[in-house]
Formats: sequence, C-alpha cells, structure tokens
Amino acid sequence: MYTIRLKNCAFFARHGVFVEEETLGQRFYIDAELTIVPEGSLDSDSIEGTVDYGAAFVEIERVVTGARRFLIEKLAVDVAKALSARFPQVTKASITVRKPSAPVPGVLDYVEVNIVWPQ
Repeated sequence: MYTIRLKNCAFFARHGVFVEEETLGQRFYIDAELTIVPEGSLDSDSIEGTVDYGAAFVEIERVVTGARRFLIEKLAVDVAKALSARFPQVTKASITVRKPSAPVPGVLDYVEVNIVWPQ
C-alpha cells in the first residue's frame, strides 16, 4: 500500500450558494491524497497496476469544472467518489477543497474543507 498526492490543483469554476459566485466564478484549489493498493507487484514498473496521476488530474478537473455545487463539501465528496470509481486501486481518498474568494465579512486566505472517502 502507498499514497499518491496531487497538491494544489487549480481550476476555475462556478460553485457557491450565491448567484454572484455562479455568475463571476472563481479559482478553486484541490488536494487529493489517494491510498493505493497496487494490482500486482510494483517491481513490474508498469502504470497499468497503479493510478495514472495525469488521468487522476483530468478526472478531478472534469468534476470541478462540471456541474455547479452549492457546497464545497459536496464538491469534495464528488471528487472522491469519481476518483474511487475510476481507479479501483484507490482504497481511500482524502480530498481537500480550498476556496480563496469565499464570501465572508472579513479577510482570510481561504476557506477549506476536507473529506475522507469512504467515510
């Protein structure tokens, strides 16, 4: 068993509760930590038995830039589910979504949620 991490993947999308968030859109940052049980031995040095992290990035992008979600919690769950469905070698997915331009009445770097799938 081992871990693959994709850190700070950036996408422009239109998630959020407010109409302005859908209209204007903003950048979202995703971290994915995937626990992998390889199919066969890693001694084979073959990508077929593991997770192609380029394909994982594309899967994350597909979800994040797809349908609007009101909650970043839902976005994180959907990313985790998609990666787990696409790659049977993933036994656990920890997904973090950061929203730097969250509509809050104050100054902050970002709002962040983290989920672990399966729960």
